[in-house]
Amino acid sequence: MGSYPSTPQPEILAPEGEYAPPPARRPRRGWAAAPATYLLVGINCGIFLAMVLRGSSIWMPTLDQLMFWGADRPNNVLVYGEWWRIVTAMFVHVGIIHLATNMWCLWNLGLLAEPLMGSFGLFAAYILTGAAGNLLSTFYNWVWPIHDATGAAYFQAGAGASGAVFGIAGVLIILLKSNRLPVPPRELRKLRKSVIYFAAINLVIGLSVNFGSGFTGVSIDNSAHIGGFSSGLLFALPLVPRIGSPRSVFQTRMRLAVAGMIVLLVLFGFYVANIAPPQS
Repeated sequence: MGSYPSTPQPEILAPEGEYAPPPARRPRRGWAAAPATYLLVGINCGIFLAMVLRGSSIWMPTLDQLMFWGADRPNNVLVYGEWWRIVTAMFVHVGIIHLATNMWCLWNLGLLAEPLMGSFGLFAAYILTGAAGNLLSTFYNWVWPIHDATGAAYFQAGAGASGAVFGIAGVLIILLKSNRLPVPPRELRKLRKSVIYFAAINLVIGLSVNFGSGFTGVSIDNSAHIGGFSSGLLFALPLVPRIGSPRSVFQTRMRLAVAGMIVLLVLFGFYVANIAPPQS
């Protein structure tokens, strides 16, 4: 978890009898400033590198290659009970371009979010909102599957960090509304608008690309995006930003947010596990 600002130190008596301010703390840089962001990007890139070294295509991995590395597919989850794919799928990517775009977004949003919610908070938000997005994707694609040329139901593999990225965007939209942050209100509004525009534009692009697409080899998983974004908003509702909030208040609110999201995921998971099979 990220560190908190230390308690203000008393002034130091200078030799001349005047009071001198305490020495300024050097700002943290690199890994120390945002360890969770570095770790999440590193895990995603490391898994993709392992995929390529094991023979997966760098541009377009096959369905079997994606499933071997943990991609999500409704029939694998609901028929074969491979629920772990709800988590592993958010670290698997469909080619280098898919990885690069998701990591660019994760990097920028993570560096903005981690000071506000701490390293544990960012990591928890990534996992929980990514899982929520994949659960909604599993539900949607199981109930309303696409169909191949013969009319049979066909389930695509779901993969990528974008559901979790949308989740972090949802968290930021709530936290950047706080009046506790020591940032001029005008700058906060600009930052918040940028995050809102990011989420809105990408959701519209995804819906536009997939509208009426039918059976295709690759498509944008809008249900994962919507699930991640919506759960990010819910996750952030109990939170206060780490910056400007008492340590005890922030920790209590973070525990409440994590526990609440876990309960919601378990309840929704039970519901998804008991839905009717798709109609052919």
